[in-house]
Amino acid sequence: MPASDLNVVILAAGKGTRMRSQLPKVLHPVAQKPMVAHVIDTAKVVGATTLNLVFGHGAAQLQIALSHYDVNWVEQAEQLGTGHAVQQAIPHMGDEDTVLILYGDVPLTRAETLSALLAAKGDHPLALLTVNLTDPTGYGRILRDAQNRIVGIVEHKDASAEQHAIREVNTGIMAANGKDLKRWLAALTNNNVQGEYYLTDVVAMAAQEGATIASAQPASAAEVEGANNRVQLATLERAYQARQAEQLMLAGATLLDPARVDVRGTVEIGNDVVIDVNVIFEGRVVLGEGAVIEANCILRDCTIGAGARVKSHSVVEGAILAEGAQAGPFARLRPGAELAKNAAVGNFVEIKKSYLGEGAKAGHLTYLGDTTVGDGANIGAGTITCNYDGVNKHQTVIGAGAFIGSNSSLVAPVTIGDGATTGAGSVITATVEDHALAVGRAKQRNIQGWKRPVKKG
Repeated sequence: MPASDLNVVILAAGKGTRMRSQLPKVLHPVAQKPMVAHVIDTAKVVGATTLNLVFGHGAAQLQIALSHYDVNWVEQAEQLGTGHAVQQAIPHMGDEDTVLILYGDVPLTRAETLSALLAAKGDHPLALLTVNLTDPTGYGRILRDAQNRIVGIVEHKDASAEQHAIREVNTGIMAANGKDLKRWLAALTNNNVQGEYYLTDVVAMAAQEGATIASAQPASAAEVEGANNRVQLATLERAYQARQAEQLMLAGATLLDPARVDVRGTVEIGNDVVIDVNVIFEGRVVLGEGAVIEANCILRDCTIGAGARVKSHSVVEGAILAEGAQAGPFARLRPGAELAKNAAVGNFVEIKKSYLGEGAKAGHLTYLGDTTVGDGANIGAGTITCNYDGVNKHQTVIGAGAFIGSNSSLVAPVTIGDGATTGAGSVITATVEDHALAVGRAKQRNIQGWKRPVKKG
């Protein structure tokens, strides 16, 4: 089937009353990404060239949240059932299209599963994604004849005792020929207790025409589960994270507890990466071979080089750690921070838009902003770069091999030369030449006979 023929309809019109939220149900996140965005991205992976999003409640919020996607916005003004929802997309369906129907609140369906469904369909007019459940209560059962051919779907409330024993159920996800689907949709009626137009009725129509109805199944039931309340949403989150943890381990990472690592973006890893507990990855994170991420860290849009280590309770965002670099514990690397090979920052060090050269060190209690630190320089405890004058940011340059004494304040713009030293407690406001010593502090005075104040009364 040529990719250009794949037309996807995503049903996303439900209000989601049981979520008890002003946010439309399909915008509730799994791994910090709206459920419907997961569905759209998966549809694109399997080759969709036409994406129809059937919306109803929360139209403005949906359009803002999904504005970066190229979709046909199809309004379902009244929610009269799944069949009625798909009917709204008929003007966007071509007779020669293969139409794939997905659900905006079912975010975990893998691209491999949808590809298997499309492959099973082949030249057949209709294919269903079904799943076997240990407890199928509440689900429509798949009816098959003596030759194991699908002949219909019976809803749980309408099923006989014998049919209740059937474990194969309908997921609602299906693929159909555009021409056939449009004909079946046009023939739907709402002669039922709910007065709705059911998409499942097209299955019986196809069977009555003598069509062969193909089927495929997902690798796990979690792929076809939706969320109608926040309890179910949390279940989806854990299923998603379990899948991410498994993928990391299969790619060569050791996870000390796979249940306590969250991936809310993408993580690319080399071999022999070690990830401790309660680590959160957001955005795009790259971990080089042998990198170690200790417990309770947050990594966001960053690159951690081979053999580098992020020690516990550190936050790394928009930063780069080169091979063998170290950060933490309790370090904060903000956007633009870059640690060269074997550079190290320690506890309670914050770095923003700054470069630390090879082997440079800032051991503890330091702030470096808009700073370039040369190779091998040593930044003493309590050092800060005073980079902001209340209006503009200014640069500090610290030369290779420089030694910055503890509790120094470097008032930018300022340059500390190669091999230069600043005395502890200094306020440096002017250039320090190479290999010079700068001491910028008041002369000490000792006052004899001074009386410490005492509390009155």
